[in-house]
Parts: sequence; C-alpha cells; structure tokens
Amino acid sequence: MNISPATFRRVSPTTVRLSSMFKALKMIREDLANARDHDPAARGDVENAIVYSGLHAIWAHRVANSWWKAGFRGPARVLAQFTRFLTGIEIHPGATIGRRFFIDHGMGIVIGETTEIGEGVMLYHGVTLGGQVLTQTKRHPTLCDNVTVGAGAKILGPITIGEGSAIGANAVVTKDVPAEHIAVGIPAVARPRGKSEKIKLVDPDYYI
Repeated sequence: MNISPATFRRVSPTTVRLSSMFKALKMIREDLANARDHDPAARGDVENAIVYSGLHAIWAHRVANSWWKAGFRGPARVLAQFTRFLTGIEIHPGATIGRRFFIDHGMGIVIGETTEIGEGVMLYHGVTLGGQVLTQTKRHPTLCDNVTVGAGAKILGPITIGEGSAIGANAVVTKDVPAEHIAVGIPAVARPRGKSEKIKLVDPDYYI
C-alpha cells in the first residue's frame, strides 16, 4: 500500500484547535507568573486573574489583534473599545505586543496602532504611546525588551526606546533612548542607567 507523504502532514482541525488552546493557556499562566514577579501586592493566581484590569486588557488585546490580522477589523475595534470601557486601558488592535507584558494599575493607558512592544515590558498608569503625525505609516513608538515606563509618561512618535531602558514618571519623550539608559524630564533627557537603578520591582518614580 502506497501512502502519500502528505498524509503524515495532514492535521485535523480538532488538533489545531487543541494546540491553540494549550498555547493560550500557557501564555495565561506566564502572564499570571509575570504579575507575581512585578507586583508585591499580587497574591494568588485566581484572585489576580479576576481583579487585575491590566491582565484583562492584555488578554482582550490578544484576541482583538488576532482578529485584526485576520482582516476582521471592525469586530477587533469593537472589542478594543469594549475593553477600554471595562478597564480604562486603550490598546489599538493593530499594536504589536510581546510576551510577559505587564500593566500595573493601568487606568489611562493609551497604546497606538503602530506601536511595537518587545518582551518583558512594564507600563504604569497614565502612559501614552502616541503618534505625532496623521499619516498611515509607522507613527508610534517601539519599546525594546525589558523597558519600564513610569506613571504619566508620554512617548511620542516613531522613536525607539532601547533594551533595558526606563522612562521616568511624567517624562515626555520625543527622541530615541539608547539601551540601558534612563530618560526623565520635559523634554526628556537620557543618561546611562547605573547598577543600583536596575533593582527589580523599583518604581520609575525612584529615578527622579
């Protein structure tokens, strides 16, 4: 009996759905572990899953972003707006966000359409990742891996915040920030990040 190699490559829809479900559950568990790592007030995973609006916004964005990429842009925008109503966090469904993203407190955060966020990034409340032009090109910031952005900070335009950098509370950033730097002030001025300023769980208010 001749068996075509394509037979071995054929995957049933049920297998695909199960694989997607397990992947989603794995990411949720990673998000819950990430919340414990970043917030000393975090307690049990069940409680965190119920009460953390930042987690709700992230999970809803993943769904909205998948719809956006699949061409269902109307429903994606509706879901994003509904999530904004529930959480006070506005994330455009077109924004690209990596793993282990954490939002602390969350209220008043705005993330624009062409924003790109790497892995291990943390935002505090009141942060705006916004644009400065009305063109349909790349117009929002790129945050590389392990960036922390303090409460009320504004990062505007298609600029890049380098890996391991931090933005101080209420800073207004309109220029690139190199890796392992801290940017504070209005307009923000960047300086190298010292060893003592790489302590885990330190709020960016500490940098000012």
